[in-house]
Amino acid sequence: MTFKAPFFSTPMVVEAQWLDFNGHLNMAFYNVLFDRGVDQIFDQLGLNAEYRTATGNTTFSAEFHLCYIRELYVSDWVQATFQLLDHDEKSFHFYQELWHEDGWLAATGEGLGLHIDRSGPNVTPMPEDIRANFAKLAEAHSKLRRPERVGRQMGIRRKTAKAAKK
Repeated sequence: MTFKAPFFSTPMVVEAQWLDFNGHLNMAFYNVLFDRGVDQIFDQLGLNAEYRTATGNTTFSAEFHLCYIRELYVSDWVQATFQLLDHDEKSFHFYQELWHEDGWLAATGEGLGLHIDRSGPNVTPMPEDIRANFAKLAEAHSKLRRPERVGRQMGIRRKTAKAAKK
């Protein structure tokens, strides 16, 4: 299998029931769009419904950091990207962007995923064929620059005493 660098999902539309009281996309549904994009690359990696049914294994999100860049509204069309940053036999670190059809960035996300045996549930190694697909994806994505938004720290930015005197 050949992987694109970065991966782009098929276009997805913002649905009316996803709007909040401010009239724009509710924060929870940015995650839905990112998740739907991930599902598409997971299918290519072999982590599809057939795999989950046959093995009892799946993936869980351990952590996800989302940055809202620009508001989305009903009927806006977007695509989610996926860039694999790192992986091992049980987990994967990735970065995503949500791009509006007009070419502007709406949101970014950085996540840590785990391969899970649902019978535990326990974190468990991926089968060799899935690990091989991750290795191919990593090779394709190794040529991409590391996004500057990766590893962002969250907190209130305070002016230092020196900066406040200016």
